[in-house]
Amino acid sequence: MPLTITEQYTSDEALSLELQGSLDSDTAPQLDERLSDAIGPTTRVVAFNMAGVSFISSAGLRVIFKTLKLMKARKGQVSVSQMSAGVRKVFEIVKLMPDLTVFANQTEMDEYLAAIQRREEL
Repeated sequence: MPLTITEQYTSDEALSLELQGSLDSDTAPQLDERLSDAIGPTTRVVAFNMAGVSFISSAGLRVIFKTLKLMKARKGQVSVSQMSAGVRKVFEIVKLMPDLTVFANQTEMDEYLAAIQRREEL
């Protein structure tokens, strides 16, 4: 199954992506390339809406972990929202969840990103 990546929100400090499909060894390079292009030198928050992700493999996890490592180096963070039970279980199994900010829904994540944008304007 292909992966569709839609940028929902971008600012100098934050990037939000909606993912649809499978995040596996075939599609992970696509996400990695998109992140490389979209993450700027001042980006400190990357948010993934994973409501449409039906499957994630170790290759997909590596891309998320690479992004997490970069954001932590910048004293930033990676967040995910709307994971299916199966995808959430994969994250829990690999103990990646404690370093992520997880939102219950898109509205909660959007409010958080809006707060970051307001902070940028000050």
